[in-house]
Amino acid sequence: MGAYDLSFDEVWSRLAALGQPAYRARQVWDGLYRHGTLPRELTVLPKALREQLDWGTSLQQAAESVGDGGDTVKWLWRLDDDRFVETVLMHHPRWSTVCVSSQAGCAMACSFCATGQAGFDRHLTTGEIVEQVVHARRVAATSGRRLSNVVFMGMGEPLANCEPVWTAVERLHDDLGLSARHVTVSTVGVVPGIQRLAAERLPVNLAVSLHAANDELRDSLVPLNRRYPLEVLAGACRSYLAVKGRRLSFEWALIDGVNDRVSDAGELAAFVRPLGAHVNLIPLNPTPGYATRGTPPDGVRAFRDRLVALGVNATVRRNRGTDIDAACGQLRAVTISRLTN
Repeated sequence: MGAYDLSFDEVWSRLAALGQPAYRARQVWDGLYRHGTLPRELTVLPKALREQLDWGTSLQQAAESVGDGGDTVKWLWRLDDDRFVETVLMHHPRWSTVCVSSQAGCAMACSFCATGQAGFDRHLTTGEIVEQVVHARRVAATSGRRLSNVVFMGMGEPLANCEPVWTAVERLHDDLGLSARHVTVSTVGVVPGIQRLAAERLPVNLAVSLHAANDELRDSLVPLNRRYPLEVLAGACRSYLAVKGRRLSFEWALIDGVNDRVSDAGELAAFVRPLGAHVNLIPLNPTPGYATRGTPPDGVRAFRDRLVALGVNATVRRNRGTDIDAACGQLRAVTISRLTN
């Protein structure tokens, strides 16, 4: 168990067992979250106490890739049980966004996703999630940038791992000081998880990976749709919108000849307009094992223009890190292949 897996009460209890006064717990907690410093490196603590606090990290760096002229950094982490997960840090002129993983692997089996092709290993703990953000914040600061946004869009389905994910969100908000309005949780449509988010106290952003707006096509691209079809998903989204008042986002990975046709734009517009939602169009990154290519740039622009003409707020997300295997699961697949061959 790493230091970031401990709750404040657990930190207090461990220090009390060592005969330390109560204020030491706050010093350690502030060191972890305000300064990103492990207890053994925390100079406000007596040296003898630091030597007793061997609480380490949960993430060991297995690989790092830098692309886009230094604006995109991707890490592959080896966990304590030799599973691997990925984190991507994306720099903008004055601020940065980190994309974190919530599971090692993924059980959703979306046909075009490198993570889904690799299968599911396990859920990440709260500490393993938080530590990704703490590391990214430290790296962003070295270039004079503030880490302002966290997106749960890395490996795994966040709403299939609700408890650790939500505890991590609370830590990011309460202890790291990130605004809930700058935290986005993405899902392929886990309806009970959306309902859970609606009932929680923090108004995080909800992004739904849609990719198709008719059940037949979505069944083939996103198998979870067979359990929670589009009508059910739309109902959960309406409820979330009514409770939180936060504009919804829908992610649409554009796949050449599959979901980029005129009819697809019409179906998508009909689905999102009643929700007043924003659409993020994402040119599909090349995915080993999935032969179909992403929609070419002209087709991406044409699809966006069709949506806009149909009254949909739509933008094209810039592809980041295609030169460093930055699509979810790609760096893990490449590195594990290298380690095992």
